[in-house]
Amino acid sequence: MCKIFYISAQFTYNMSEQQPTIRDFDFNLIWEYFIQFERQGPGCPQATLKALSFIDNLSNESKIADLGCGSGAQTMVLAQNTKGIITALDIFPGAINKLKKTTRELGLQHRVKGIVGSMDDLPFEESQFDLIWSEGAIDSVGFEKCLTYWKSYLKSGGYFAVTNLTWFTSDRPAELEKYYLNAVPVIGTMGENLSIIQKAGYKPVAAFSLSEDCWTDHYIAPQEAANEVFLKKYAGNKTVEIFISNLRYEAELYSKYKQYYGYVFYIGKK
Repeated sequence: MCKIFYISAQFTYNMSEQQPTIRDFDFNLIWEYFIQFERQGPGCPQATLKALSFIDNLSNESKIADLGCGSGAQTMVLAQNTKGIITALDIFPGAINKLKKTTRELGLQHRVKGIVGSMDDLPFEESQFDLIWSEGAIDSVGFEKCLTYWKSYLKSGGYFAVTNLTWFTSDRPAELEKYYLNAVPVIGTMGENLSIIQKAGYKPVAAFSLSEDCWTDHYIAPQEAANEVFLKKYAGNKTVEIFISNLRYEAELYSKYKQYYGYVFYIGKK
């Protein structure tokens, strides 16, 4: 699943029993909203590069998969800082079309291939990749499920690098849990997730939380003006109003409770 699917699932918080959830929302409309941004979820080039610094032995012959790539902001960072061949996969054709356009503009089309597909039903051969990457998308399928499933597609000694929504504390405010557990039924602490990595047959290499600006500057701030534009375009559409209200609520929760949760980059080796 791509970032858009995960983000749409995040916005299931109901303000009353009578209001529709974002699960009932038109995915094409969701994509129309998020296509205008460089990133469809929290992240930043600095975090991508930091995670990449823990990965050894990439060469011109290396094969990299970016799963749930969205429109490919992190894919371009990978392509500009590695020498291998990258296959970027997302379930939304619009995401892949935008990624392909960007690769042509940057002259990277000979090294980056975009394909439409699902991260839990991969069209690849076993032991095909030296590195599997995924930012902001693994939660939509499940951290443990994906790491277990993806292992067969990694070469011996291959790496994975993923961001996963993570609790920073053992106890959280009820308001925060209610919002996120509507979308992501299983959210672990860093310790729990590192145990999952080992259980799935990997050696943990590194783990670090994304900095605050990965949320504020690269995800939340670009949406502030866009929210009003989208509301005006779909004036009177109650579902759009709930959608934007939930986006704003997500930003409010992060401002109030960022010490309790966030994305963590996990890097492991097969």
